[in-house]
Amino acid sequence: MTAGPRARRSWLDERFKRWFGDEESTRPGSGWATGVTSVVLGGLGLGAVLCLHFPALLTSPELRAVYPMTWVRGAIETVIGLAFLLGLISAGLRRRKVLAATGMGLALVSALLGGGSVPVPGPVPKSPYLGLDWFLLNVVMLCVVFVPLERIFPLRRDQAVFRPGWTTDSLHFLVSHLLVQVSTLLTLAPATVFFAFARRPEVAAWVAAQPGLLQFVEIVLVADLAEYAIHRAFHRVSWLWPFHEVHHSSREMDWLAGSRLHLVDVVMTRGFTFLPIYLLGFAQGPVYAYLAFVSIHAVFIHANVRLRFGWLERLVVTPHFHHWHHSAAPEAVDKNFAVHLPWLDRFFGTCHAPAERWPDAYGTQHDRVPEGYPGQLAHPFRKRRK
Repeated sequence: MTAGPRARRSWLDERFKRWFGDEESTRPGSGWATGVTSVVLGGLGLGAVLCLHFPALLTSPELRAVYPMTWVRGAIETVIGLAFLLGLISAGLRRRKVLAATGMGLALVSALLGGGSVPVPGPVPKSPYLGLDWFLLNVVMLCVVFVPLERIFPLRRDQAVFRPGWTTDSLHFLVSHLLVQVSTLLTLAPATVFFAFARRPEVAAWVAAQPGLLQFVEIVLVADLAEYAIHRAFHRVSWLWPFHEVHHSSREMDWLAGSRLHLVDVVMTRGFTFLPIYLLGFAQGPVYAYLAFVSIHAVFIHANVRLRFGWLERLVVTPHFHHWHHSAAPEAVDKNFAVHLPWLDRFFGTCHAPAERWPDAYGTQHDRVPEGYPGQLAHPFRKRRK
């Protein structure tokens, strides 16, 4: 039987509810929105200050080299100030003060640690690092874009921003960004180590000499052909499916749901996708443009938005197309494998996207993936009865 529409809350969801008094009203003027925003901004501010204190350990060298530090320091001070101010407002409006106290406390600790004025001695030594700065930048960018978008054009109006399972998906999001160095290394290694013999310098030189826009289009095509193949394999190969099953276990679709990915799924999919890009030798600029495109597009197609794009939907994957890939309906199982180009599914006979309807429910058919990040990480390795 397919999974029902009723959503389950993870242990961490329930802990969050008890810590912050989720049972209180969340209507405008209740102090809920200002309190939550205070906590988020306080956490962002503290993370940014820690990045200033430990740049070698917590920041990505590629990003560190291009930061406009005057603006960065000003932004950190602004975030800390707003966190404290919004916490103060929430404290005046809300009966329970845990949200306000948490946000204000995070802001206070950030300020006591030096705020945006923490000096960064240079040069920063090279060392293994966690991508905390990459995580913070993505949180800011994606929240600013997708949270308002989902409030303005919601597919499911009754779905809250902090819906069941959001804590689990947030941990997936956090871990994948913190381990950016490890995942990048594991993504590049198979191609550069095991397939270097197949790369032809003359072919790479010819490909890299093409106009940048043409290279970008070609990258989208070859990457999605590879993604289609590995994605279909994750659905059809019995020992691969439990890893990808984690991604399909979410019963709500929004911008954060796309982050629910097992690390093995992430590394294998990215590694297989990078292989043709590496072998063909595309220039660095178009490759970076593709990485920027896919980081936004992959989030968008999971978003809780009722947006349609007419004829463009025949050329580019949209939320309507990808939501059907996550549908719990039997007729939608193992359909819509393409990530960017829906016509690949039409060509290979795996397309299912009823024009006038959206899925009624999401999830897996057998509903056996546990809630919570540790359980989902261990899920593919559990012994199962036949």
